[in-house]
Amino acid sequence: MEASLVKPMVAAIDSDITWKNRFDHFLARWSWKRNQHLVEPGLYALGRPEKESPVFVTANYTLSFDALRSALKGIDCYILVINTYGINVWCAAGKGTFGTDELVNRIAVTGLANVVSHKKLILPQLGAPGVNAFEVTKRSGFKVEYGPVRAADIKDYLQAGSKATPEMRRVKFPVADRVVLIPVELVASVIPAILITIAGFLTGGLVSALAAVTAVLAGVVLFPVLLPYLPTKDYSSKGLFLGLILALPFAGYTYLSNPQVTVWTALWMLTFPLIMPPITAYLSLNFTGATPFPSRTGVRKEIYRYIPIMAIMAGLGTVIQLAVAALNFLKVI
Repeated sequence: MEASLVKPMVAAIDSDITWKNRFDHFLARWSWKRNQHLVEPGLYALGRPEKESPVFVTANYTLSFDALRSALKGIDCYILVINTYGINVWCAAGKGTFGTDELVNRIAVTGLANVVSHKKLILPQLGAPGVNAFEVTKRSGFKVEYGPVRAADIKDYLQAGSKATPEMRRVKFPVADRVVLIPVELVASVIPAILITIAGFLTGGLVSALAAVTAVLAGVVLFPVLLPYLPTKDYSSKGLFLGLILALPFAGYTYLSNPQVTVWTALWMLTFPLIMPPITAYLSLNFTGATPFPSRTGVRKEIYRYIPIMAIMAGLGTVIQLAVAALNFLKVI
């Protein structure tokens, strides 16, 4: 579709974040109606932009959109929202929905070329993996420019003549950013956690049930908090290490609570370091898609490398636990 034949449709917005917006953010963080925290894709005018005003691009996820417009307070500009199906910029870039085709299409259907006199788009740096800048320019005529990692740095970026300092380009992932990921993972882990806890209780009583809960919480809560401090590079091995450390007290308790240590006691002690680390590590893998550090190819290799190890460990531990529990039930031991 020729840009000159498209009638521009521009909606007016402001930069104020209301309590309704904040409540929406809260619900999104807790995965309530996860795919319904959407902004209508299209072109938005913030303040009183003119033909020379800058154009920023973002995802149609409410948290991404609101973070950008609030950071642009006092700046007259346009915001081009592309359809990422309610997924944030970083994750959508990895999935391909924050990508070249959708960006080119949104430029065309909004008639952006008839709204601004320049040919420059400012994209979030974390959207770069999904966009072929050369292809965008070739197909739309608009040049892609990558802004800073954090929306909070946009004003300084513009004041510096659209030049990002090394600090603006540096991806940071402080504890506050890691902690906000916990609620979504908690909600997603509730049912598996209940099933694992019940299984643990039926085979090993209260201690095994508590071990199951600990392994799940370690992967969902402790892992993102301790992420930079855990040894090794891969998320899976970090999770295995964390799960092993937390399994040792349960194995130690089993040893201390049995005055006469038999081969069956030793086998039961072994089930904790066999079962808990894979649970923690598997849940830790969820954060590969929510953090800015892993690459798509790296995550794929990691999954192929460690999932079989996790399966073998958990399977062996479960077989031993069931066997010892059955023998104990039959009064054989």
